[in-house]
Amino acid sequence: MKVLRLNLDQHLVAICCIFILVVHGSLLHAQNWSGDAADRCFCKLRGEVDDCSCKVETLDSLNNNKIYPRLKSLLARNYFRYFKVNLQKPCPFWSDDSRCALKDCHVNVCQEDEVPIKTKKENNEHEHEKSKYSKDSNMQEQDKTLEESCAEERELSALDTTISKEKMAEFETWKEHDESLPMFCEIDDEDSNGMEYVDLLLNPERYTGYKGASPHKVWRSIYEENCFKPEQNVKYGPEIVGDLESTMCLEKRVFYRLISGLHTSINIHLCDQYLFPDKSGFGPGTWDHNLDEFQRRFDPELTKGLGPQRLKNLYFTYLIELRAITKAIPYLERETFYTGDIKEDVEVMEGVSDFLSVAGSFEHHFDESQLFKGNTDEMKQLKTEFVQHFRNISRIMDCVGCDKCKLWGKLQTLGMGTALKILFSGDSMNPGSTVNTKSKNFQLTRTEIVALFNAFGRLSSSIHALETFRSLAR
Repeated sequence: MKVLRLNLDQHLVAICCIFILVVHGSLLHAQNWSGDAADRCFCKLRGEVDDCSCKVETLDSLNNNKIYPRLKSLLARNYFRYFKVNLQKPCPFWSDDSRCALKDCHVNVCQEDEVPIKTKKENNEHEHEKSKYSKDSNMQEQDKTLEESCAEERELSALDTTISKEKMAEFETWKEHDESLPMFCEIDDEDSNGMEYVDLLLNPERYTGYKGASPHKVWRSIYEENCFKPEQNVKYGPEIVGDLESTMCLEKRVFYRLISGLHTSINIHLCDQYLFPDKSGFGPGTWDHNLDEFQRRFDPELTKGLGPQRLKNLYFTYLIELRAITKAIPYLERETFYTGDIKEDVEVMEGVSDFLSVAGSFEHHFDESQLFKGNTDEMKQLKTEFVQHFRNISRIMDCVGCDKCKLWGKLQTLGMGTALKILFSGDSMNPGSTVNTKSKNFQLTRTEIVALFNAFGRLSSSIHALETFRSLAR
């Protein structure tokens, strides 16, 4: 018996050892896979940014150590946190037919007396006799599932419109101040009834459940109809295949990378602020980083090799908007950032001055003087198309079927448009030039300034979040 017990003990020890080795090996395999995934996703985030002389590593250091913490503090101030926007404008290009779309991801449900045909209840006296496995019954279950899904999307997509009466009164003094300034151009719907202030801190850019045909249609329209086409026969769109340098001129590459970088930034925020359901099934859930979703969007093995380039385009868009801000430093230094609260306004001006000093000390800017060189008819036409395409993209944002997504889409396209307006204003276009701050022909409204800073803040936040995902993956 003693020998038998010894043999059993030895067998148990052996089994335990094998189990430990198997588990350990599995963990190592998972860790190695995650490490490989990290290398795959970030494999292009080194060296020079395309069409620029600045390196990715330089921008990481500048942004994460200097730009991001300053912007995070600055954008929490009243001047920058309240954005005036019209979310009621209809889509000018198509009728929305998404599953859960328009305001608050709203689903229109008809009442029985509104239906111009007889209802099932009126038409079938034997409805209760139908089997629960019947086609009609199954359709009811599908409708119920859809309704529950849309209800979740409504909750996540709904805007928080909470603004105090005191703050609304302050907005009137802001409006009077803005109207006393000469306008460079007419801001869309500035005086329409649909314009309203939204508190950006109460409505952060994050996962909303907005998915399916509607967002795909928006991005497909942006890439396929409003980005420039390559000169050669290559696949084009969010999954562009081919060498941009050999298929597109500089101006068209700039346009494509700008939009791709914006698209990437939005995707990163959805992954960085993702809603995980409560494990018990009863709680509100938690917001956290979703590494699986990040890898699904940027791992080259899951994106036909395109994910890493999308991440690199983020740095290109960051450089463009950073260049615009530094070019406008003389103008922004003269801005009062008026809110009516003297103490607040002084502190904002100090914060902006500190931020601009850091931005202005950066030397490796994008050189916009290389764009639209020459005074040929071809270049004039190309610049006109450049502006028209971007205007179309800004209008497409009114086709977004989720209010929060529409809010941030309109803000970021306006911010990018303001950056382009700055870059292409003035007689001189070179890295050392600035807009003519004394010219009455150049003017930025409050809405443009708020959009410019917040749009750049979104890009800054995205680059900062990449460090988190890089750490999680490894």
